[in-house]
Amino acid sequence: MPQTTQSDFTFLAPTQTWQGVQLFCTTRHGGVGQPPYDTFNLGLGAQDDPATVLENRQRLRQRLPGEPAWLAQVHGTRVVDADQPALFAPGQQPPSADACVTAQPRRVLAVLTADCLSVVLADQAGSVLGVAHAGWRGLAAGVLEATLLKMQAKVPRASDWRAWVGPGIGAQAFQVGQEVRQAFEGQGAEQPGLFLPDPLVIGKWRADLAGLACWRLQKMGVATIENSGLCTVNDPERRFFSYRRDRVTGRMATLAWLAPS
Repeated sequence: MPQTTQSDFTFLAPTQTWQGVQLFCTTRHGGVGQPPYDTFNLGLGAQDDPATVLENRQRLRQRLPGEPAWLAQVHGTRVVDADQPALFAPGQQPPSADACVTAQPRRVLAVLTADCLSVVLADQAGSVLGVAHAGWRGLAAGVLEATLLKMQAKVPRASDWRAWVGPGIGAQAFQVGQEVRQAFEGQGAEQPGLFLPDPLVIGKWRADLAGLACWRLQKMGVATIENSGLCTVNDPERRFFSYRRDRVTGRMATLAWLAPS
């Protein structure tokens, strides 16, 4: 996955070019944050100094074609339409949702993560776009399916779907209990390699969150899937914020928008 440095921050992008779509995920490098939020924290809900986060967001905004459609993420399945201005009016609290969609060029979609997955969806023609925040709860409940259904309803002619799965907690780091495996029964838990018995703790599992997302995307008919394969916990360069690793930490942002035709 290519890594690019701008004057104020570093970000990651898919290896493949997407027709009509621009997308990237920020890292923790750049910006003005102080430990433990160092340095490019974009999450206002992370208990960081709000002025610092807003300064980082302003630096990000300078590289975007418009103001991001920030969400109040709740680990659910609600998908909002970012083309409805009333939902994102200046001074209004962000809508409680975990995904958003657009068919409008330059409308920037955004989700925040620090171990959960970000998933970007679009049709091959670049006529409709969706971005989802997918932790295990939202993934098991169907946030990806809900996002694609919203996109299909918004642009019925769209077809030939593709997806990008951003950095998230890797299978070697994601130790979970039986309740997580049960949440995916019939929805990927039975697929080889997606849940393996923990080698250290009886009754625990190691879950492949990105693998579960990719399996569900395939079941949804998404033909082209690029999995970043990057673990936010164990990345040797510590490029990513990780709640599982640090508990007190910042948030990265995955951003995407449709380019003008």
